This record gives sequence, structure tokens and C-alpha cells, in this order.
Amino acid sequence: MAEGTDLVEVTDTTWEATVEKGKGPAVVMFYSPTCPFCKQIEPFFRQFAGEYRGPILFARLNVVGNGWTAERYAVRHTPSFLFFCGGKVVQQIVGAAFPALLKKNIDDFLRHGEGCARSSTEIDYDISGYA
Repeated sequence: MAEGTDLVEVTDTTWEATVEKGKGPAVVMFYSPTCPFCKQIEPFFRQFAGEYRGPILFARLNVVGNGWTAERYAVRHTPSFLFFCGGKVVQQIVGAAFPALLKKNIDDFLRHGEGCARSSTEIDYDISGYA
């Protein structure tokens, strides 16, 4: 965790333990160092990480150098915000977002995210229509 912040920097190697197998829900900002919209929204994302400290893990992943995780979740644009509950993506915002919209989605996620994760069905990748 960066000094003086509640925002965790994750990488391809720390992703699984921190986000997918983490103890609670997580909101992850996928960003690029050259993305102007990422730079605009990051101060608000950091602020929300402090406001919601405890119930939600706030993390960010630099897509440059961590392509495996970005590809795994089909992240094609930055910023992208993915909301995880029980290791499953339950919500996402792609592209530039107003801080108020991001905050509303975080509030909704706190209220409904766990139920959404419980209600979703895992995809069985062993099943194939091609024999």
C-alpha cells in the first residue's frame, strides 16, 4: 500500500491473493500512466478509498506491464473500474466517469454486490459443444 493512502497497487503476481481471494469486496481501477482520464479520476478514487476504508478494498492495476490480468478481464480501455465480490466481477464502469457516478456505483455495490455474486452462476469451462 502506498504511504499515506488506502489504495493498494496490485500486479499480475499479487492479483489473485489480493483481489480474487481477498477477504471482502474490491473495486479495482485499471489504468495507464499516459491516460489523461485516469489522472483526472485518480484523486477521487483515492478519496473514496479513504472514505470506504474497511468494507471495500480499493486497488489499482497498471495495464502496462500487467497485461495478463488486463487481458483476463477483457480490459481494453483505461480507466476501467471492475467491482469484485467473492472473486467474481459483478459490475464495471469503462472509460471516463464523473466522480459522482463512481461514488454512486460504489454505494450500490456495497448494498447489492454480495447478493449479486451469490446469485450468479459460475461458467464451467470444461463444457464444450464441440466433441
